Amino acid sequence: MIEFFRTLQFAIENGIIIFTIFIFGSYAALALFSAFSMLKYIRTNSYIDYRVLLSSPLAPSISVIAPAYNEGKTIIDNIRSLMSLHYNDFEVIIVNDGSSDDSMEKIIKAYDLEIINPLYEETIKTKPIRGIYKSRNKAFNKLIVIDKENGGKADALNAAINFSQKEFISVVDVDSVLVEDALLIMAKPFLEETEKKIIASGGVIRIANSCKVEDGRITQVNLPKRFLPRIQVLEYTRAFLMGRMAWSKLNGLLLVSGAFGMFDRDIVLKVGGYNTNLVGEDMELIVRMRRYMAEQKEKYKVIYIPDPLCWTEVPNNLRVLGRQRDRWTRGTMESLFMHFKLFFNPRYKSLGLLGHPYWFFFEWLAPLFEFIGIIYFIIIAILGIPNWPFFFLLLGTVYFFAVTLSHWAILFEELSFHRYNKKRDVVKMLITAMLEPIFYHPFILIFSIRGNFKYFTGEKTWGKMEKVGFETVEERKERKKK
Repeated sequence: MIEFFRTLQFAIENGIIIFTIFIFGSYAALALFSAFSMLKYIRTNSYIDYRVLLSSPLAPSISVIAPAYNEGKTIIDNIRSLMSLHYNDFEVIIVNDGSSDDSMEKIIKAYDLEIINPLYEETIKTKPIRGIYKSRNKAFNKLIVIDKENGGKADALNAAINFSQKEFISVVDVDSVLVEDALLIMAKPFLEETEKKIIASGGVIRIANSCKVEDGRITQVNLPKRFLPRIQVLEYTRAFLMGRMAWSKLNGLLLVSGAFGMFDRDIVLKVGGYNTNLVGEDMELIVRMRRYMAEQKEKYKVIYIPDPLCWTEVPNNLRVLGRQRDRWTRGTMESLFMHFKLFFNPRYKSLGLLGHPYWFFFEWLAPLFEFIGIIYFIIIAILGIPNWPFFFLLLGTVYFFAVTLSHWAILFEELSFHRYNKKRDVVKMLITAMLEPIFYHPFILIFSIRGNFKYFTGEKTWGKMEKVGFETVEERKERKKK
């Protein structure tokens, strides 16, 4: 019996080595590819005056869509921020998704709204619309507010997509903060690309925890004071600058962040809009749009803009982080399994041969393999046949590689956009990278396993995403007085 387990042990440990080398190799390759892509992007765009787009007749028209549910505390500042974006031909559509607080009352009063009765086609079925509002004040003529029965974020977005008449839609979380030139930077690639149709684009999402916010704008960038948000800064930097940059160039990008993205409205309508029965509707829409374009045999791209265009608050406690991450896991599984036809299917080119398989093996299966590996080592330790040299060598190698990858991501940030100007912040990030594998990654693994369990048991809930909210300058002064 012991001999059998030793043979099995040999096979499993060799399998672990092969899979680990494969993961390390793919991460290293993506990092190098991202580095070259980033250098090229910076050289090409360093001296561009995006204000030229403001007067260009070729600049695409954009509908900025922001769904809102019980955002009464900050909704006025959020709308003010969106209305002050630098762009010529755009509108802001706020969708009040059946809020139970005073959101609508505040919006009506602040912007002097009145009900209008426009004609539009309900191409995508949604929950009933209670009213569509515009301001009596011509200064706010770009603002449209849709009040509807609660149907969730995807349903709210579909309602706005139905109403919009612009060429592109830009989806924004209402509590996110966009830089003033976000639409200009996002629109530029749509004008430059001539060979392939750009159907969607996404930008870097940055962490706003501990940053100073005034009138809906980030006035001072600070590294989060709390350990958990600070680790997520590192995590987001690694994912966006070292992952999505490479996948954009390989045309294998499967995800545009729900916090801020831009989409071709015509293609969104052709594929039926957002799926309201999913928890990962943002990823699934991109996969469905890409699949549609491939099946129509049209040349297309989904692109990524490395500029830090959007700032958002991230969970500052494990309870909320856990809800977010198990939902992300379920959303990934939904997209991968619903569109499993893509898996290594050459008909879909980079989507089928690179994007889908990568997410299948490294975003979904890798945490499961890691969990199984932990259970395996526990079992052989109980049986008294552990290979301790192998165990510690593997553990040390994984830790060293993880820390090196994170330090490389910090270097990316410092050489590119350098948003954290204080030297002590960089030192904190380097130390955080060394602590992440020990104090953070185990929880992410647990949340991923929990997400798998919830998916297979059929759970569809989002989970409440409580947020502290941004501290304004006035609130900060009041706090200091106390």
